[in-house]
This record gives sequence, structure tokens and C-alpha cells, in this order.
Amino acid sequence: MEHPENDEQYKGLKVNDGVIQPSIINPYMKHRKVRRELSVNDYVEGILKGDITVLSRAVTLVESVRAEHQAIAQEVIEKCLPYSGNSVRIGISGVPGAGKSTSIDVFGLHVLEKGGKLAVLAIDPSSERSHGSILGDKTRMEHLSVHPNAFIRPSPSAGSLGGVARKTRETIILCEAGGFDKIFVETVGVGQSETACHSMVDFFLLIQLAGTGDELQGIKRGIMEMADGIVINKADGNNIEKAQLAATHFRNALHYFPMPDSGWTPKVLTYSGFYGLGIKEIWDMIDQYFVFVKNNGYFDYRRNEQAKYWMYESINEHLKNNFYQNEVISTMLEQAEQDVQMGKRTSFIAAKCLLDKYFDLLKK
Repeated sequence: MEHPENDEQYKGLKVNDGVIQPSIINPYMKHRKVRRELSVNDYVEGILKGDITVLSRAVTLVESVRAEHQAIAQEVIEKCLPYSGNSVRIGISGVPGAGKSTSIDVFGLHVLEKGGKLAVLAIDPSSERSHGSILGDKTRMEHLSVHPNAFIRPSPSAGSLGGVARKTRETIILCEAGGFDKIFVETVGVGQSETACHSMVDFFLLIQLAGTGDELQGIKRGIMEMADGIVINKADGNNIEKAQLAATHFRNALHYFPMPDSGWTPKVLTYSGFYGLGIKEIWDMIDQYFVFVKNNGYFDYRRNEQAKYWMYESINEHLKNNFYQNEVISTMLEQAEQDVQMGKRTSFIAAKCLLDKYFDLLKK
């Protein structure tokens, strides 16, 4: 290769040596402190002591799909179970943009003023394409995120029912064992499948907005039947009258539904999460609800029904995973897909053949 700088006409020039390229390996990596692996007892002791770091690592294990992680997580959950069940669990849902995260920030500060500890399990929607999540809800909870008695854990929905993470119920158990006596579960948004959130909380709070057409849509939505309380956000400034009108429409809509099993008549209130208006009234309503359901025995009944519901859900999930992880079935699935796409077999027949094969394998 020619180097023009070596030509006679450039003999007065001096060419410096090039810069030596640094190694692609970080030289500081060898000094990096390796995090110690924790045993099941380490996890349990750390959680019971209220160690947030250990609690976070335990939640990560619960959310992991690796079999070895799940085995450890289930042991930790089983040992923490006797220390759980001593909190109030509140599910918070609403249309996108209703101000759920901002409201939780204000709600959380209000309940922490009375003492205790608060855990917020915020569910972030996962992309159907990349399967990734932003997990940015914590940034909208500016005050709670720095509060010493608050623990905020954003988790990806990972395609789970109603936007509630698959392992949220197990995470609730760990948080309760860690001394958190108030649990908020924030969901992705509204929909019929919000049943998943309703089946793991004691009080289901629905946040709505005025002027979005939801006043009439509320009559159709199944989520209205699950709500123990409905609150209209952004009732401030010029929007106060619209919010009050929306509240009236929602109260009228509730008359179309039968009385809930709890015997509690859901109330509709207005508030402003941004300005912190009407927050006390909302929590007075929630306190009244808990007094009401504990006196008539519905609180314990609902907890027992939820435990039974999640037993069946766990069975369904285990059967589903076992089916798809079966080596014989996984090899047959591709051929079954091709047969369905080419019109050789219907979807139902293909599914029946796969299931018949799976059940035959179980008998052997």
C-alpha cells in the first residue's frame, strides 16, 4: 500500500504514530464485585426484615421463566405465606390517560400520612412485536418513588390476562411478608379481562374521565359490575361541571346493574389528582367499604374465593405450559400449523389430534 507522506516532496513533514486501539474488554470488569447468590433462607430472612433489595431480587425470581428460578421462588413464597394476608389490597384501573400513575402518587402520600408501608405493583403493557416494556410508571410517581416507606415495582404484562402480570399475586404475598400493609395494583387499562385484577384485590377502584363518551359506554362495560368505587379525575378548572355531570351519568348507569354480592352500593366521586382535590373523600369512602365488608363477613369470603380461583388458574397455567413444553408435541405443532394453513385440516381437528396425542403420552 502506498504512503504518499513518504514521498520526497513531503520529507519536511513528520508523521506521528497512530493511536493504539484500546481493548474491547473493559479493564475494570475484573474489579467488579460479583453479587452473592442467595439461598431460600436468605431470601426469606431478608424479606421478613424489610430489606428492599432482597425483596426486589425475590420478585425478579418470581417473574423469571427459568425453571431453576421458579423452583426457588416457590419455596420462598411458601415460607413467606404464613406472614402474608395482613394488608389491604386495592386495584386501580382506568382508561389510558385517566391519570392512574399520578393519582397513585397522590393516593399513596395520603395513606402513608397515617403510617404503615405501601407497595405499588404497576403493570406496564408489553409490546406484541418486541415483547418489551418501558417500565416507566415510576417516573410519574415523583413523590412516592423517593418515600422511605414506599416500594414501587413496575412489571411487564407479558400478554397476561387483563394487563395484570402473571405473577402479581405471588408478589403480593412477598410484599405482605415484608411488612407492607397497603398494596396498590395498577393495571394497564380497562376491559372485560380486568377480572384478573379484581380477583386478587379487596377493593377495585375505577378511574374515569369526563367528556370522553364513557358516561354512556359505562352501561355496557362489564368492568362497571366489578367496580367497588368509581372516581372521575381532572375535576378542576373549567372541567368541574363536566366531571360532575359525568358522575351523575355513572350513578344512573349503576342502577342498571344488580346489587353486588358484598351488599355495598358503589359510590361515584370526583377529584383532581394533579391538584390533590377530593383525595380525602375518596379514602373515606374506601375506609367505609372495609368497615362494611368486614362487619358482614364478605371480606373473608372474598379472600377465600380468590384463593380458590387462583388455585384453578395455577392448574390451567401449569397444564398449558406442560403441553407446549412437551418435546413430542412441540415437534408436531409445526406440521399441524402447516396442515391448517394449507386447508388439509380444520383448526379444531388439528387441536383435537394434538390433545389426543398429549393425553396418550400421559398414560404411558
